[in-house]
Amino acid sequence: MRIFRHFDTLPDDARGASVAIGNFDGVHPGHRAVISEAGLIARDEGVPWAVLTFEPHPRQLFAPNQAPFRLTPFRAKAREIEAMGVDMLIVQRFNKAFSEMEAQDFVRDALVGGLGAHHLVSGYDFVFGHNRSGHCDLLLTMGEKEGFGFTAVSALLDDTGEAYSSTRVRDRLKQGDLAGAAEILGRDFELSGRVAHGEKRGRDLGFPTANIHLGRHIRPNNGVYAVRVLIGDGLKDATRPHWRDGVANIGSRPTFGGDGVVLEVFLFDFGEDLYGKRLRVRLIDHLRDEKKFDGLDALKAQIALDTEMAKKILAATEKSI
Repeated sequence: MRIFRHFDTLPDDARGASVAIGNFDGVHPGHRAVISEAGLIARDEGVPWAVLTFEPHPRQLFAPNQAPFRLTPFRAKAREIEAMGVDMLIVQRFNKAFSEMEAQDFVRDALVGGLGAHHLVSGYDFVFGHNRSGHCDLLLTMGEKEGFGFTAVSALLDDTGEAYSSTRVRDRLKQGDLAGAAEILGRDFELSGRVAHGEKRGRDLGFPTANIHLGRHIRPNNGVYAVRVLIGDGLKDATRPHWRDGVANIGSRPTFGGDGVVLEVFLFDFGEDLYGKRLRVRLIDHLRDEKKFDGLDALKAQIALDTEMAKKILAATEKSI
């Protein structure tokens, strides 16, 4: 999949695509339905299949002090979109100047002049342009004048009759409902990031951890989780990625008087240096809430219990796959 960082720098062979447009945070089944529809049209019309998305997420511009909320930071979002077979990902920088572009100007300058879009596909509730004045009706009307087709995809409902949505995933994670979040996402929820140097307390306890600062990633409930971990993105061997079992803590390490939320991962039967490497950490099950212990011996004993419980859970889930 080719990635382009702006709509006005596309080479000629990237223009004229069937384009799915949206933020697609989470890339859940509802998002996939929009992207797949663009793919079906691309195949039928013999044109490239593209996705146009926006980074950073508009909420980061309009509500910079809001708690972290991203389900899929850009690297994770791009990976999920690439796995669908999309030809091109076009990433438009969302800044103040872009947010003030009038809806009609966005259609003419970006979608027509920049992308030369053959067909556009969006969710039924997609809005765009200054003050969110652009909507599906405008895309349909302007498409007829400017020479591109447009399809609005209706909400995709799950077995309960509710629409798949990123908000529902975030709500499940805040409630500590990993299974519910995974059901909406269509896969286990995961966190990712680069391993940073910590204070090496885990090593002193006999459980060396890889520390990851979560940045704009949403924070699930603080606590201890059974996890599966992939070192790197897994793209070099995407057909058979090697996921390793482990246990992780998300929290501020109250026993040590820590501040700020950190993801700490302990991999079973693993002794290699992970500093500077990227990890993908899938949260499989919540073991317990984070708590403050009276001393290091009590903490060490609890980590040993957490480790054994995580091993049992992961062994059981592996057998059920």
